[in-house]
Amino acid sequence: MTKKIITDTCDLTARTKKNTLRLGCWTGAWVLATAGAAFGPRFLWDFNTLPTILGVLIHLGIGFGMIRMFRQYLLGLDELQRKIQLDAMALSLGVGLVVGVSYELLEDIKLITFEPEISHLILLMCLTYCIGIILGNRRYQ
Repeated sequence: MTKKIITDTCDLTARTKKNTLRLGCWTGAWVLATAGAAFGPRFLWDFNTLPTILGVLIHLGIGFGMIRMFRQYLLGLDELQRKIQLDAMALSLGVGLVVGVSYELLEDIKLITFEPEISHLILLMCLTYCIGIILGNRRYQ
């Protein structure tokens, strides 16, 4: 019985490492595709329409592949780690939605003079997600 539990734990750890590596590769590819779609038109192909459309389509395809891989990563986790991840994602989504709408309203009602940038919201959501993961792991130590 003990040997089976140890084997199951080793299998789970190996599977989690494998899925984490695969997710990291997909995320890296998505970041590169984002850079290509953002900077390619300006610096590589002088705003030519066809390469720009292809760049955006590649970006979307890799992005959806990353989402699929993240789902597979979540399904490979144990129940506690899955709960920590889902709680962190819920926190990130909630903060992103509430702050994002408020951020846009600030411009609409002329309390800020600049146009809100999506990059600010993405950064906030990433930081919130990381904080949620840290707090979740501390809570269930």
